[in-house]
Amino acid sequence: MNLDLSGKVVMVAAASKGLGYGIARAAAHEGARVYVCSRDAEAIRAAAERLAAESGAAVQPFACDVTTPDGIAAWVESVRGREERIDALAVNTGGPPAGLFLELTDDHWQAAFNLLLMSAIRLIRAVVPHMTAGGAILTVTSSSVKEPIERLALSTVMRAGVTALVKTLADELAPHKIRINTLIPGRIDTERVAHLDAITAEKTGKPIEQVRAETVGRIPLKRLGSIEEFGAAGAFLLSPAASYITGAALRVDGGAMRSITS
Repeated sequence: MNLDLSGKVVMVAAASKGLGYGIARAAAHEGARVYVCSRDAEAIRAAAERLAAESGAAVQPFACDVTTPDGIAAWVESVRGREERIDALAVNTGGPPAGLFLELTDDHWQAAFNLLLMSAIRLIRAVVPHMTAGGAILTVTSSSVKEPIERLALSTVMRAGVTALVKTLADELAPHKIRINTLIPGRIDTERVAHLDAITAEKTGKPIEQVRAETVGRIPLKRLGSIEEFGAAGAFLLSPAASYITGAALRVDGGAMRSITS
């Protein structure tokens, strides 16, 4: 399928590795003009160089912290200095720390609020005025918005807020020809998932290989997903090929989530 992303201006946050990198990679291979950011200047520069070399697309890195208004403003201004408009935005961040509810302090909750919910609000608010020809927005959340995960209260609560934001904005942005959706990863083979498996192994006393095997055993497709598979789904939702999809939550989980409703 031709996603018709060639020449489109696509911004992808937290794209030095993992899920964000997967989306940026898929967009670059579709011929988009891709702008990526991360807090780690060296990592995002290296990621952009890899993506440009393998895809032949224009990929521009920018170092910023999306938990801060100034960081977001600087990134958007950098893109606008090169482009007349912005066509697509993938909102993404790293995950907050794991912990049981009674272990979490006000500082933990405030940091998670800024990391997950306010970063989405600020990024969308900053980019929408520059989607002058319409556009598409994608927020990356977590399977915890459908089925809470033990020790991930911070992620569950804040990402549920992002999901509610997406449903709200689907109505508000439609008159401007802007679509907005959310992409829900299941167990994708990333450093974050490996880190969570290591925490589970430590808490249960099980070997990490057993933890991983038990996880895979609960997935109908009997394997973890790849960042390439996740990225392909993200690129689709950001593309004109998904022109009649808005306010949706697409699961990329190998069938792992058991809830009946979408």
